Amino acid sequence: MEKISILGFILAILYFITTELACNGHTRIDNNVQSEQKALIDFKSGLKDPNNRLSSWKGSTYCYWQGISCENGTGFVISIDLHNPYPRENVYENWSSMNLSGEISPSLIKLKSLKYLDLSFNSFKAMPVPQFFGSLENLIYLNLSSAGFSGSIPSNLRNLSSLQYLDLSSEYLDDIDSEYLYDIDSEYFNNLFVENIEWMTDLVSLKYLGMNYVNLSLVGSRWVEVANKLPSLTELHLGGCSLFGSFPSLSFVNFTSLAVIAINSNYFNSKFPEWLLNVSNLVSIDISDNQLHGRIPLGLGELPNLQYLDLSSNRKLRGSISQLLRKSWKKIEVLNLAHNELHGSIPSSIGNFCNLKYLDLGGNYLNGSLPEIIKGLETCSSKSPLPNLTELVLYENQLMRKLPNWLGELKNLRALDLSSNEFEGPIPASLGTLQHLESLYLGLNEMNGSLPDSIGQLSQLEQLDVSSNHLSGSLPDSIGQLSQLQVLKVSSNHLSGSLSEQHFWNLSKLEYLYMDSNSFHLNVSPNWVPPFQVNDLDMGSCHLGPSFPAWLQSQKNLQNLGFSNCSISSPIPNWFWNISFNLQWLNLFDNQLQGQLPNSLNFYGESQIDFSSNLFEGPIPFSIKGVFFLDLSDNKFSGPIPLSRGESMLDLEYLLLSDNQITGAIPSNIGESLPSLHFLSLSGNRITGTIPDSIGHLSFLEVIDFSRNNLTGSIPSTINNCFGLIVLDLGNNNLSGTIPDSMGHITSLEIIDFSRNNLTGSIPSTITNCSSLLVLNLGKNNLFGMLPKSLGQLQLLQLLHLNYNKLSGELPSSFQNLTGLEVLDLSYNKLLGEVPAWIGAAFVNLVILNLRSNVFCGRLPSQLSNLSSLHVLDIAQNNLMGKIPITLVELKAMAQEQLIMYGLNVTAISLYEERLVVIAKGQSLEYTKTLSLVVGIDLSDNNLSGEFPQGITKLFGLVFLNLSRNHITGQIPESISMLRQLSSLDLSSNWLSDTIPSSMASLSFLSYLNLSNNNFSGKIPFIGQMITFTELAFVGNPDLCGAPLATKCQDEDPNKRQSVVSDKNDGGYVDQWFYLSVGLGFAMGILVPFFVNISCDFSMCISVCTSPVDYAREGLLNAVEARDPNLEEDSRLSDSNVIVVSWEK
Repeated sequence: MEKISILGFILAILYFITTELACNGHTRIDNNVQSEQKALIDFKSGLKDPNNRLSSWKGSTYCYWQGISCENGTGFVISIDLHNPYPRENVYENWSSMNLSGEISPSLIKLKSLKYLDLSFNSFKAMPVPQFFGSLENLIYLNLSSAGFSGSIPSNLRNLSSLQYLDLSSEYLDDIDSEYLYDIDSEYFNNLFVENIEWMTDLVSLKYLGMNYVNLSLVGSRWVEVANKLPSLTELHLGGCSLFGSFPSLSFVNFTSLAVIAINSNYFNSKFPEWLLNVSNLVSIDISDNQLHGRIPLGLGELPNLQYLDLSSNRKLRGSISQLLRKSWKKIEVLNLAHNELHGSIPSSIGNFCNLKYLDLGGNYLNGSLPEIIKGLETCSSKSPLPNLTELVLYENQLMRKLPNWLGELKNLRALDLSSNEFEGPIPASLGTLQHLESLYLGLNEMNGSLPDSIGQLSQLEQLDVSSNHLSGSLPDSIGQLSQLQVLKVSSNHLSGSLSEQHFWNLSKLEYLYMDSNSFHLNVSPNWVPPFQVNDLDMGSCHLGPSFPAWLQSQKNLQNLGFSNCSISSPIPNWFWNISFNLQWLNLFDNQLQGQLPNSLNFYGESQIDFSSNLFEGPIPFSIKGVFFLDLSDNKFSGPIPLSRGESMLDLEYLLLSDNQITGAIPSNIGESLPSLHFLSLSGNRITGTIPDSIGHLSFLEVIDFSRNNLTGSIPSTINNCFGLIVLDLGNNNLSGTIPDSMGHITSLEIIDFSRNNLTGSIPSTITNCSSLLVLNLGKNNLFGMLPKSLGQLQLLQLLHLNYNKLSGELPSSFQNLTGLEVLDLSYNKLLGEVPAWIGAAFVNLVILNLRSNVFCGRLPSQLSNLSSLHVLDIAQNNLMGKIPITLVELKAMAQEQLIMYGLNVTAISLYEERLVVIAKGQSLEYTKTLSLVVGIDLSDNNLSGEFPQGITKLFGLVFLNLSRNHITGQIPESISMLRQLSSLDLSSNWLSDTIPSSMASLSFLSYLNLSNNNFSGKIPFIGQMITFTELAFVGNPDLCGAPLATKCQDEDPNKRQSVVSDKNDGGYVDQWFYLSVGLGFAMGILVPFFVNISCDFSMCISVCTSPVDYAREGLLNAVEARDPNLEEDSRLSDSNVIVVSWEK
């Protein structure tokens, strides 16, 4: 009984204890549930959830709330996943609908079991990463990427010793569609930085570290050492972190588990980090878009697990592609080495890359041809080369020759880009067998032949670009079968033929169509409605006219339209303006479009409109909105510029109205009406009046072209307020007054053209402040005074025109500093002194030297032969004397028989047209667009003497040669026939003698010849090209005979033969004339300076050039050379005393 009582007592105690424990346990669980639930409710209360994404967060079943996961049985929250499910840029509306923002409550600390926290791709606008996150000690996963956090990353995250995954990255802006950037810029991207990275060494469990676009610029190279202390690290993402400098060397590599390293888009200026070659587990390496240099290690090809390698866009990484691709690359799937300095040819071993899916070698210096046959048939299990390759990118190299047939065997290929190379030959028809091909880029090559019909078999093709080749023939009808095609580019070829509806019948997805610069003829029915709705349409140079294409009316999505040179001669129909509002680019240039434009041109946004080179007439539209570029030049628009009506053109930045029939004055309110203007061209109209002072209000102007009008008045000083002006062209008007000193305040000027006006005064010295000046043209004015020495400070000057003024003095020696000069035109002034010898050394780039019609005297410097680029030498109508230097034969550019199309290297050359007046063919010829074909020498109308320079016949490129009105003796050499390009030859009014060489008959381009007034004798070789000239070319030569002269030669008329009494050994008769010539020569030498005084001050001319005795000596030399040209000058005359003695005799 006692035992039973004791047992009952024990049972009662056990029951009590069990009941108590159960009750207490239930109470604790209830308390935990309430604590976890309250923490979540507090967390939610701080968030902004405009679209009620967290609508399920109510009631007690929090483990089933959206984004919440709990531990089984306990109810402890272990995971909060509230990442935005729409992280990418493609649908902003979707992202914003799921977006969370607001505050993050520290109540999360109460979730003691929390292991997983993901708030990525929300927008906690510029909020710092909460410090209390460092207290969530059980966290294994923390993802705050692209959630809008900013500031310093808290170092107390070091407390998260269990953390395996940490992502604080931001998305790269280039990955975001620009359409949405404005909306999501500040909300979407983290703006985080790290001052000290040492705390990360405590994250000993970390496997994944993502810090893309976190600013680590203050960390320096310490990131490598820190990463090396994380032995479990498998993925490291530090792209775009502003890291710079060199990679430090590592004596011991500790992160042997590292499989992925992505340190792209930084500023590393270093060689490739060789220690990576010791990490055998590497699967992926991305060091693209840095500044790596040196050789790409061949050891990369031996990493046994490497599948992904991107070293693109380092620009200076070097290597032989042949050596690189001969390595094993056992598992490589993605190989991107684009935009570096790889060289060599692609080896046939490329076919052994059985796992390769993506290969990009674009933007290098690869050369040679693609291998005709590649390996891989035995290596790969599929028994075909590159069986897994889906993208092959080789653009922008120097690859050449024909495309190999094996390209058509890459059965899984989806993208092939061979553009911007030198491939030639036909497009292989075998490409039509690539059934998975989506993109085919063959543009910018040298390919010829026709586009193969098999292209129409590429049923998956979305993009086809064969532009800028030499393709010919017609476009195959099979193109119309490409139902998936979105982009078609066949522009800039030699394609022709008819385009029918069949070519487009199934292109319903087409969005971009470029067929310009071919010779297509569109042949569709008047009621044709295209199956596509394109965004871009360019059919320039295709025959679409004469009527404006009616089918265009169906296109509702047009943004860019090019119908230039399409033979359209009708007015623009009214319906066009209904579909044009969204156009951003409209080019109707070079048609015969007629009629008037509407009074109002309205476009959306910032449109570029080109109606130039048509037959539009009537007034210019007075309301132009949504247009930043408007070209109405080369039409028949008339009336005044419509700004006077007060209508707004506030969006205009470029306005071109040149070559119309615009009248009236430039509106006085132009500065207020066009505040955004950068480019203003009114040239070639009938504009009158003055340039308004308000032009100075256009502070953004870069180009002003008011040339070829009837403007009067002075140049307004307010123009110096256009501080960004690059081109100022006021040429060919009736402007008067002086050049403002304030012009020197516009230091950005590159082109100044005030030519062909009535400007007076001197050239202001302040113009030398325009240190960027490339062109200075002040020709054909009334400027006077000395050439400013300060012009020599314009060291970038390339074209200098001061011709047709009244400038005087010598050529300043400071001009030697103008080493970039290509054109120097000082003709028709009053410049004097000797032609400086330093011209030959200083102006090595000189193409045109024109000193015509000045008062230069002395001898022609032999150093001119150093002008190796010279095409035009004109020093006619001066007072030069002495022989023509034999060194002129060294003018290299003139010695080139092939016509060299030289270009004047002015940066803004398209805004300036160089012109030159050449006196040739007996008339003044002005050259502009064909100036590059002009090669000539004009030394006419001087006092040059000596024999005809035979060396000049070695200047095979000469087109014009004029040595007339000098005292040149001797004969024309037979080698004159070597000047095969010669078009004009004038040797008139000299002392040339002997017969005219018969070889001149072979000068087939010669169209002007003047040999009159010389001492030629014998029969004119009236054959070949010579029969094209009249007697005027030969008159004044008494001893010449034969056609076309009336004087017949003796062998032509035996009845009129006369005996010739001539004793060649008796020099009495000749000597009488010789001494008379000597006397006359000396007399002329004494008297010439007095006559020269008519055109220049006597004392100045004599002191600068020579003395009267030197003139006498030169006259005597002329006479002596006429008698015996073979005598050396020094053996005949040594000084002026000899002249006097000889004259006395």
